[in-house]
Amino acid sequence: MESSFLELRCKEVVNVVDGRRLGHIIDVVFNLATACVSGIVVPGEKSFWNVFKSGAEFFIPYSQIVKIGEDTILVQIHGGAPNNNPYILSDKKGQ
Repeated sequence: MESSFLELRCKEVVNVVDGRRLGHIIDVVFNLATACVSGIVVPGEKSFWNVFKSGAEFFIPYSQIVKIGEDTILVQIHGGAPNNNPYILSDKKGQ
């Protein structure tokens, strides 16, 4: 199956572990040495009080993508709350 980045970013990412919607893909990470996709990046969570601020971005390794469907990308992320998530890339507030 082939898909462009424009097609992928229109799909919603959902965690099958807890059913939480993680948002839409904001970036795709490639390994240049192997010319393979390493994973995807989705936006961090927003709370009621920081609706207008971006949170941390989450990297989801390709190995944790369960299924890419027509409208949704299913991923399997164990980690619970964002503070316990080992895939947090950066915190926009610190930049």
